[in-house]
Amino acid sequence: MSKYKVLLVNDDGYLSPGINAIRDVLLENNFEVITIAPDRNMSGTSHSLTFTRPLKIEKYKENFYYVIDGTPADCVHLGYYVILKEEKPDILVSGINTGPNLGNDIFYSGTVGAAREGTSFGIPSIALSPASSKNVDFKKIANISLKIINKVLEKSLPKGTFLNINFPVSDIKGFRITKQGRGAYQEKIQKYISPSKETYYWIGGEESLCEICEKDSDYTAVQQGYVSITPIKLDLTDYNSIKTLESKGFIDF
Repeated sequence: MSKYKVLLVNDDGYLSPGINAIRDVLLENNFEVITIAPDRNMSGTSHSLTFTRPLKIEKYKENFYYVIDGTPADCVHLGYYVILKEEKPDILVSGINTGPNLGNDIFYSGTVGAAREGTSFGIPSIALSPASSKNVDFKKIANISLKIINKVLEKSLPKGTFLNINFPVSDIKGFRITKQGRGAYQEKIQKYISPSKETYYWIGGEESLCEICEKDSDYTAVQQGYVSITPIKLDLTDYNSIKTLESKGFIDF
């Protein structure tokens, strides 16, 4: 009998090598794994939920489902309320993503958004990503992720906090607790002209290094060969600015 129940989601779709690698490792280690993922790549959807159309759940295999046209946060919602019938799993695992979620990526990432959604339900949650989309050994990352998953289950997480974890694709020297870096993707917009002379744009980006490589940032950790573990809170309030705004008269109207 399984000791722990895992709700496994991602933003790259149910056929992604990352989600299947971590699922295999979890099953091999006697976890009960309930997997629910988008039917295709839904990267960049952040924490969005679908309110404007109905969603359909399809069964792929035993305890493995995909959501037609659903976002990662949709998958968490439906996994918790429909598949698990509001029975909380021991942990939510989001990923393994097919590329990095460093610095400003956390505001766009569906992988991170799913972990945030799980945290809002009071489920200990983690997001898993390689620090590059090139030469990724998903099996290796999955096996290292297992150590972190066991640590979370053993030690728990602070209330309202989840972990954004990025793995170097080179040899791993160790682990670091980090803060969100200040880097971002280099913006790249492609312009296309259709045969009917209509103009279209494709928003994308190229992986970039950090803007300012602070020694305790997620970027610096993975560049130096360490697994970056960044704790992220649901509460985004800038408490240090409350008094500043008051002193500047922002409530004097």
